[in-house]
Amino acid sequence: MLANYHAHTVRCNHATGTEREYIEAAIKQGFKIFGFSDHVPQPYPASYESHIRMSLSEIEDYTDTLVKLRDEYKNDIQILIGYETEYTYKYFDKLIDIIKQYPLDYIIQGQHFIPDEIDGFYSGAITDKEEDLAAYADMTVEGMYTKLFSYLAHPDLINYDGPDEIFQKHMRKIVEASIQLNIPLEVNMLGFSTERNYPSDRFYSMASEMGAKFVIGCDAHHPSHVLQPENLPGFSDFLSRNNITFGDNVIELRPVK
Repeated sequence: MLANYHAHTVRCNHATGTEREYIEAAIKQGFKIFGFSDHVPQPYPASYESHIRMSLSEIEDYTDTLVKLRDEYKNDIQILIGYETEYTYKYFDKLIDIIKQYPLDYIIQGQHFIPDEIDGFYSGAITDKEEDLAAYADMTVEGMYTKLFSYLAHPDLINYDGPDEIFQKHMRKIVEASIQLNIPLEVNMLGFSTERNYPSDRFYSMASEMGAKFVIGCDAHHPSHVLQPENLPGFSDFLSRNNITFGDNVIELRPVK
């Protein structure tokens, strides 16, 4: 695997390690392309403070730090600047206008909250409500159709604890959109290593059978998370039983316009 596009920094308030440590780990693991995609700051009202993402005031430092490291390591590895971004109804357009003013190579989509962090529910919280599942799938697909995202991170983050047939009825809409739009679906290594509800066999067996394309994401929140798939116990078996192939893991990045 030559590329990873999913890594965080301390600015999100739940990751550790310096950018340099992530880069050095990537070089040791044999990566040739390493993208930082920290949780995007949101233009929320001043009365609300998020503790799981950088603030808008940190964009300049985030960008400047990575630009300097990109130049320093240009002979060893290609450093890319991105964000893990949530599609929202209220804030998305304003957000895009803000972040595209700075050097930016790509964004990936990660729907953690539906419809947003202030007014919605956390997708990773266990639920047996079909309406939550449907809302997650529909909003994710709507975000995909903006055609701004280079891939969809942990597409099965929604922690639906209900019948497989209901799960697949709604989640297949995400797979269909990924195929229609040629947007790869991420198989998330951190979710696997921390025994979360994702990546799940019931999603990836369906996605693979339908013919979706995949990308592997380290989702690194610590330099030790920067790994090749074969170095994560059990992960290669997960890929094999779901017929997932990823090649060199290099994807075409979509410009943010």
